[in-house]
Amino acid sequence: MIEKKEILEELNNRSREVFRRVVEGYLTDGEPVGSRTLSREFSEDISAATIRNVMQDLDFLGLLGSPHKSAGRIPTQLGLRMFVDGILEVSEVDKNDRKKIDKIVSDETNQVEDILDDISTTLSGVTQGASLVLTPKREAPIKHVEFLPLSTSQALVVLVFADGHVENRLFKPPPGQTPSSMKEAANFLNAIMEGNTLSEAKKLIKNEIDFRRQELDTLARDLVESGLALWEDTEERHERLIVKGRANLLNESSQQEDLDRIKNLFDDLERKRDIADFLELTEKGEGVRIFIGSENKLFSLTGSSLVVSPYMNSDRKIIGAVGVIGPTRLNYGRIVPVVDYTAQLVGKMIADRNKR
Repeated sequence: MIEKKEILEELNNRSREVFRRVVEGYLTDGEPVGSRTLSREFSEDISAATIRNVMQDLDFLGLLGSPHKSAGRIPTQLGLRMFVDGILEVSEVDKNDRKKIDKIVSDETNQVEDILDDISTTLSGVTQGASLVLTPKREAPIKHVEFLPLSTSQALVVLVFADGHVENRLFKPPPGQTPSSMKEAANFLNAIMEGNTLSEAKKLIKNEIDFRRQELDTLARDLVESGLALWEDTEERHERLIVKGRANLLNESSQQEDLDRIKNLFDDLERKRDIADFLELTEKGEGVRIFIGSENKLFSLTGSSLVVSPYMNSDRKIIGAVGVIGPTRLNYGRIVPVVDYTAQLVGKMIADRNKR
């Protein structure tokens, strides 16, 4: 049996050209492409019957399909994957698109969070799809932590980062906590957290709790462990998933079934159930990745494609991602370089700001 990667290699020049034209026609118009249409496009004298025979061969290989018995052909999911992997020609980023993205990222008066919000809006407008931006966890070193009791059932944790950012979080402390036990816990945390990021501090704290468990007051230890649980709670993650351009997807479909699937997609996104999975999609190396149809396990919308790229900090560590989601007939040649360019620019912007 022919492996997927070998399918295109097995095609002769004519079959490959017919396949390319069918896919490009479908991506442009969203309509099946017929043999008569193709026969008029070929510069050489090739009959519609000959092209029909080629299309049947491509059907047999699973690259093309026909939505109706008498209709032309459209690419299958496998066909789109083969086209993207082996034939797609990626263009340069349009000058106007580049200017729009550059303008957002170069605005030094805005905070990173605001820039990423604007990037999401800009990506949606530029691509006419729905944009996705996964913002990074705050990885600046922690300068100081403090617990402030507000009542017997509520307390405030104040995190002061080395870059000047301050986060205040309400949480429910373990029963029996007193101001003195909270102060003791804060002193313990400050002794080992200063100069470390939250992710680094969590590992250190766990090690310290095991090593110094007998030295900690029982109530203070409970507070520390409660704080760890709070920071690791999936509902309290530091990442945010920004989604813009919902209307762009809704406008692509008039079928109720498609609309229902799109609504399910955004229900998934808005609940942020799969933020970690979204980031995981990008962790197999640098550069843009394309997920077509059911390959895209993150979303319930099987008739969609996701073009996503990670962005990295100065240590080449993946800290977030940007992407575009839309129908499978996305203009991949235009959107891939836009996503790639945006991801690189965002990563550079964050790395530059962290040096200050």
